[in-house]
Amino acid sequence: MKRWMKWTAVMMTMAMAMTGCGGSGDASEDTAGKYTVGIIQQLEHPALDAATLGFQDKLTELTEGNVVFDYQNAQGEQTNCTTIATKFVSDGVDLIMANATTALQSAAAATADIPIVGTSVTDYVTAGVVDSNEAPGRNVTGASDLAPIDEQIAILLELVPDVQKVGIVYCSAEPNSIYQSELAQKELDAANVAWAEYTAADSNEVQSVVTKAVSECDVLYVPTDNTMANNTEIIKNVAVPAGVPVIAGEENMCAGCGIATLSISYYDLGAKAAEMAFEILANGADPAAMPIAYVSEGITEKYNAEIAETLNIAIPEDMVAIG
Repeated sequence: MKRWMKWTAVMMTMAMAMTGCGGSGDASEDTAGKYTVGIIQQLEHPALDAATLGFQDKLTELTEGNVVFDYQNAQGEQTNCTTIATKFVSDGVDLIMANATTALQSAAAATADIPIVGTSVTDYVTAGVVDSNEAPGRNVTGASDLAPIDEQIAILLELVPDVQKVGIVYCSAEPNSIYQSELAQKELDAANVAWAEYTAADSNEVQSVVTKAVSECDVLYVPTDNTMANNTEIIKNVAVPAGVPVIAGEENMCAGCGIATLSISYYDLGAKAAEMAFEILANGADPAAMPIAYVSEGITEKYNAEIAETLNIAIPEDMVAIG
């Protein structure tokens, strides 16, 4: 009896130890034999949510359900991105999908071995995670959310033909916004339109920065920027009463504070990233040799009917109202 009790105790101890090591559940029946993909989403807002959903739907379809996702939202905190990325490396996931720039930078800093696919990132070179967009040269590739800046500025000039000065508003902590601002500046210079940059370091400065911008400019251009996207109500509450229209970098931002945009589909963007992830997981593709992808279809001119009417902005008939 004593021998049986001792053996039982040993077996229980071993079982407890195995349970303690199975934190990610990779050895469970639910994940056995499936690809494990860790998803870091930088923060929650409609564009990033759509990209994550598109990624999950498409990769589930391509793998015929042979994939398990570990979705983590960093709530806009860089330290959270770092913690999540470190955990994914420790868990030994097969691939990391990084949604937005800070998430991508944190993942790239955490591992040089696990393949990383980004989405909702405008320029991967500016983000510092690849050698070039044509030949990444590292364990990182992905899909860019860069919409045609020249066409966005063309919309601005069409809707507000008498513009005197454009305020370019973005968060200075987001490299992709700096990149877009530089492209917008070139287009405005070519059109002989004055411009000025107005940058916020974080969400706490958005209201004061936008207030200054509308006092000095007659149109605002807000590129795709996570901080601004998370504060569209503040932008609207400052710009609309001042009678200053906003051209936004993407549809969800336009729905919150803009009059018009030329925007890609972030759901399609996530799906594009999933196609790249599938090539890596199923076909052994090397991310270092996979050029950054772009969404070339479904780019649509859209407008915010409510704000356009409030500001008495005439909208061309061929533009699509945001539903």
